[in-house]
Amino acid sequence: MSDKATNYQCPSCTGPLHYDGAAGRLQCDYCGSSFDPAEIEKLYAEKEQQAASQPETGSDTGEWQSSADEDWGTDADKMRVYSCPSCGAQLICEETTAATSCPYCGNPTVIPEQFSGILKPDYILPFKLSKEDAVSALKQHYKGKLLLPTLFRDNNHIEELRGIYVPFWLFDGGAEGAASYRASNTNVFETGDYEITETRHYHVVRAGSLAFEKIPVDASSKMPDDHMDSIEPFDFSSAVDFQTAYLSGYLADRYDVNADDSIGRANERVKKSTESVFAATVAGYHTVVPESSSVRLTNGRVRYALYPVWLLNTVWNGKTFSFAMNGQTGKFVGDLPVDKGKKWRWFGLVSGIAAAA
Repeated sequence: MSDKATNYQCPSCTGPLHYDGAAGRLQCDYCGSSFDPAEIEKLYAEKEQQAASQPETGSDTGEWQSSADEDWGTDADKMRVYSCPSCGAQLICEETTAATSCPYCGNPTVIPEQFSGILKPDYILPFKLSKEDAVSALKQHYKGKLLLPTLFRDNNHIEELRGIYVPFWLFDGGAEGAASYRASNTNVFETGDYEITETRHYHVVRAGSLAFEKIPVDASSKMPDDHMDSIEPFDFSSAVDFQTAYLSGYLADRYDVNADDSIGRANERVKKSTESVFAATVAGYHTVVPESSSVRLTNGRVRYALYPVWLLNTVWNGKTFSFAMNGQTGKFVGDLPVDKGKKWRWFGLVSGIAAAA
């Protein structure tokens, strides 16, 4: 079956539509009209039904048709070629690409077949924050970084800024376990001419069971796991049933890491969270040393969702620095370069103050 893609166009003027997270609606770039995503989904579903009922005429349907270049060899299995219905340009995309835009005419395009059948996500968490919010967050990220090169902060240019819906597996499950700790309390008191130190030792045991819901594990091999983990949490209460109209104006990939291969990461998170909960209840002691822990995991339901992420890349001295921002909450992570001159001057200043003290 060939892949087909859809340009979501304004019913009023046929201009391109993109999803505006702040407004929570699809906005027209030309006439300014706005529409509820469900309204546009219904309109396009009706168009598809009408098109399906019509006999083939060989005319241009306004959809992208996929074809593979036989000369690509083994790489053809991982790539797709599309023809833009707006300007006719040929675009080459990875096989997992589900939403993109034409670099020639800029029209946002969605490939519904990438999210059909068993590939269809259960939920989508729409973007709330804009590209401008991401740029502002990057500049805020610079503040207070004493060792950041001045030229990097003042003159660096963002090479790439992408709003992308990242595929996530959401795991429900449970854990039963037990943990033991060595704890102690020390009391110092005086009696007569003596100062006495009294230390009491305790063997502390904790056991119980916990339930977990919607543990997120990113399902894209292209996304850095540390960045995806660091921008959590996402507020799932804002999630809606999946509709492709929310993708318009953003990039999106379907998963390329399946649920079975993601279970290990989910289980490790459950195990660490369970141990952390147990440890948090061991209070009222001066020292606490973990001795042993045992956690038994029970796997439950798994669901598929798309979460909003802004990805930013900037280049400094030939090296690329990548940043990620939660497209819902604004939580921002990323590494920054260090000015070695500032580093040694700061080290010398601290050392001098310490020596003087």
